[in-house]
Amino acid sequence: MNISVSPPHAPAADVERLISLVAMVEHTQRTEDVDGFLVLFDPDAVWITGGGRRLIGREAIATFTRAVLPGAMTGGSVRYDVAHIRFITPDVALTSVDQEYLTADGTPLTPRQLGRPTYVWRRQGADWLITSGQNTTFVPD
Repeated sequence: MNISVSPPHAPAADVERLISLVAMVEHTQRTEDVDGFLVLFDPDAVWITGGGRRLIGREAIATFTRAVLPGAMTGGSVRYDVAHIRFITPDVALTSVDQEYLTADGTPLTPRQLGRPTYVWRRQGADWLITSGQNTTFVPD
């Protein structure tokens, strides 16, 4: 996978950490790990669901996630690939992700179910937290 990074001289350690955090998002979705998913968020984060619902704050995100994530991956799976990372400032970054829902054995669904999630991360202490995210459905031409 070829990931574009802007600016190109961004610290490799930050790039690798953001890629690993997106992998954590994928893992928590696959395993329906609500608590693991929620620790990735800033307390005041804003999340737009795939259905367009705006959730403000970790508590609202938690209420929604606890209602929809358990059971969401029954018989299925998902793959997240980071396509682009943009460092807005040294402590604020955007990750643009290619997402695909799969069968439990990893086969793409027919028709394909794709998404283009975007996460804005802010460095807080030694790590990064999601401050804003949007899960957008993508329909290929």
